Amino acid sequence: MGEIKVGTASWTDRTLLDSGWYPQTADTPEKRLAYYARQFPLVEVDATYYSPPAERTARLWVERTPPGFTFNIKAFSLLTGHPTRVSALYKDLRPDTDKRNLYPDDLPAQAYEEVWTRFLTALDPLVEAGKLGAVLFQFPPWFTIKRANKEYLLEVQRRCRPLRPVFEFRHASWFDGDNADETLDFLRRHELAYVCVDMPQGHRNSVPPVLAATADLAVVRFHGHSDKWTSTDIHEKFGYRYSARELRDWAPKLRELADAADRTHVLMNNCYRDYAQTNGQQLQDLLGA
Repeated sequence: MGEIKVGTASWTDRTLLDSGWYPQTADTPEKRLAYYARQFPLVEVDATYYSPPAERTARLWVERTPPGFTFNIKAFSLLTGHPTRVSALYKDLRPDTDKRNLYPDDLPAQAYEEVWTRFLTALDPLVEAGKLGAVLFQFPPWFTIKRANKEYLLEVQRRCRPLRPVFEFRHASWFDGDNADETLDFLRRHELAYVCVDMPQGHRNSVPPVLAATADLAVVRFHGHSDKWTSTDIHEKFGYRYSARELRDWAPKLRELADAADRTHVLMNNCYRDYAQTNGQQLQDLLGA
């Protein structure tokens, strides 16, 4: 079985800070990250989806974590085709527009290229320290299975090389009927790492919990099963605590997945209060990770 690392998709959420999971002595950002890194070997940074990271911040992450600790970084929204706030762009690249949100086609080609360059360059401290695990590209619900989108996956791979992009889909077309085999075969053929998800079903952006390793790195993200998945309140959307039985059922499936990959990253994204941290620690115990 390949190496399994378990972590969560946040260590700074305000409801987590209020939950009592951190000891009172962890009363600064530096101390909280250091404490988190003693509990888990892996974390996913989701804030970089909303605003691109600064190289100085990445350097602080390196300094505040032990050797062997791993950061997965969520790609900036503009790079996955999501609507992006004008105010989230680098100041010198913001177009003169009345629009609140922008898409890639709203930027001049040179500005779009510069966003890519700056985003990836900011990760250099993590790369140099051997602490960058993967860059998560989570695509929007309108990113369906079609040739142009498959070509974009390959473009992302080229742009990120030698960094490791991993891909999460939010449209069921990638797994409808025979498309499931087509999708997984395509990813395997090009050594593109697929992100498996556990999430509520029956929604526009639902995809089934297909567990498969398509590269040497496998990733699983647990989004929970909140009955308020369509809520605009992020804590209602992800506020789901997995039961001990659910996690026990998942453990052998994750071990089987790890048999097919060199490394497996398991991320709890049910980020409300200490739900993700508690469930992550339970899953670590079950997996012996």
